[in-house]
Amino acid sequence: MNTHSAEAVSASPVGLHPQIESMPREQLRDLQLQRLRETLANLLANVPWQRERLREAGFSDAQDLQSLDDVQRLPFNLKTDLRDHYPFGLFARPQQQLARIHASSGTTGKPTVVGYTAGDLNRWADLVARSLHCAGVRSGDLVHNAYGYGLFTGGLGAHDGATRLGCPVVPVSGGSSERQIGLIMDFRPRVLCATPSYALTLAEVAEQMGIDLRGSGLGIGMFGAEPWSAEMRAEIETRIGLRAVDIYGLSEIMGPGVACECECRNGLHGWEDQFLFEVIDRDTGLPLPDGEVGELVITTLTKEALPMLRYRTRDVTRVTRERCDCGRTHVRILRVTGRTDDMLIIRGVNVYPSHIEAVLVGRPGIAPHYELTVRREGTLDTVAVSAEAQPGIPEASYPELAKELSHHIKSMIGISTRVTVVPPGSIARSEGKAVRVRDLRPKEGAAATLH
Repeated sequence: MNTHSAEAVSASPVGLHPQIESMPREQLRDLQLQRLRETLANLLANVPWQRERLREAGFSDAQDLQSLDDVQRLPFNLKTDLRDHYPFGLFARPQQQLARIHASSGTTGKPTVVGYTAGDLNRWADLVARSLHCAGVRSGDLVHNAYGYGLFTGGLGAHDGATRLGCPVVPVSGGSSERQIGLIMDFRPRVLCATPSYALTLAEVAEQMGIDLRGSGLGIGMFGAEPWSAEMRAEIETRIGLRAVDIYGLSEIMGPGVACECECRNGLHGWEDQFLFEVIDRDTGLPLPDGEVGELVITTLTKEALPMLRYRTRDVTRVTRERCDCGRTHVRILRVTGRTDDMLIIRGVNVYPSHIEAVLVGRPGIAPHYELTVRREGTLDTVAVSAEAQPGIPEASYPELAKELSHHIKSMIGISTRVTVVPPGSIARSEGKAVRVRDLRPKEGAAATLH
């Protein structure tokens, strides 16, 4: 039994924290307004750069925020803000009051550094526990945690949340896939935590070892940290024999546990007692009505060490605030389909890697492993697709498979691609976040490395 939180494990059908998860929306908005004012007070008192921007926007005092509608007057925070103030310039607490520091990999520049107080870590563990429970995980379930430990928030975030829920954890991290398969078959965990691309890697390695993971006892997969398609979900469920659940988070906001699917799997519940969610037009920055596709923006409401105001996540999605069949009242994020900085514009057509993935995954003879290569030819951008054949497919049939794939991509998405079918094992496997796109365009015309 969990002893770390007064709101421990509940058998209630409306969640681990039923009074919060089914709170009437009007009360939820009142709570958000109260906590947003507390966040503004924290920033005004402790972060000089944020204080200056807030005063310029007309907020010299937290009480200047009259209603949640005033959120639209608050300035945005961007990922570049964290890098511009590297490492600790946006922290609202001194080092002596911090309990942990995480950071991004920094592959495209300086890493983004995030800090947590003991209170932040406590709330984070509660939210991950709430998310796991929301997905059907229960106290006592054995959790195989294949998220990376270390500076990446996934491993420790999932670990602490599972522990808070009362679950024993196998802290295996990523890599050493054959060993992981052995542990899964021997220990028989009920829950697998991993990126969806690494879950597929585990399935493939198991098949190569002659092991059927459908008999492993795995029942729930908590998959996140990268966009994935409905087709990818179906592939994972078929090959591993579990129920694949989408969990969402990002280190700048907290880590995993910002939102999660319930057992209805009709959108990810964004935990509105801790965060304020908006969807905006990526070009104008103006808010969009519920149901329209745009960029997800998140404001933290209880973070002490690193509060974020209207953080532009670059994740593309839409939301609904209609009550879910599960009884929870919190906003539902209707699946992240891509990232604004992953978007390719191919001859006037906006394309995300997940669009192409949806065409490839499940095609007869084609394995769910692919890579996109973008080049500039003259004034036009082109995309080439490398897709792996399934084992046992004769190489003589590769050209015909490639022709069929090219036709389906053209008919489903509207772009012409050069498709090459390659032998099994040709494309590098992921042990964490999958790198799907190689962008070979000249730097002045190219986006950052796409994931």
